[in-house]
Amino acid sequence: MTSPHHDFNEVAKVKAPKYPPPFSLRLTFVERARLERDAAGMSLGAYIRSRLFGDDVPPRRTRGKFPVKDQAALAKVLAALGASRLSQNLNQLARAVNIGALPVTPETDSELRDACRAVAELRDELLRALGKTPGGAP
Repeated sequence: MTSPHHDFNEVAKVKAPKYPPPFSLRLTFVERARLERDAAGMSLGAYIRSRLFGDDVPPRRTRGKFPVKDQAALAKVLAALGASRLSQNLNQLARAVNIGALPVTPETDSELRDACRAVAELRDELLRALGKTPGGAP
């Protein structure tokens, strides 16, 4: 039986591209507070880069620090979700459909349509809370 030959020393010599090591800067509490105030919601790193390099450096792609645009709208959606029994009702409907026990009366049809409208309203409120326009437009 032969064993495969691996030259791990050769593999280890190949250097993967690395980012430069981070730069550290010690500040007093007052200096840092001033930087945070001047940054006005930007990350400190982005603010310092913008001050040092101006427009010569392309902006970095990062996730937003504050993804929720409208806290009041988000609170309204969460309150509505908490007050609703959507998950329980949907589970009961699915169970009734699976066993063939869901009578489709005009009343049932009306209630299902009302539930669909309520879900659409919750969706629209959630999109507004996230800074999006309901209906697909940004």
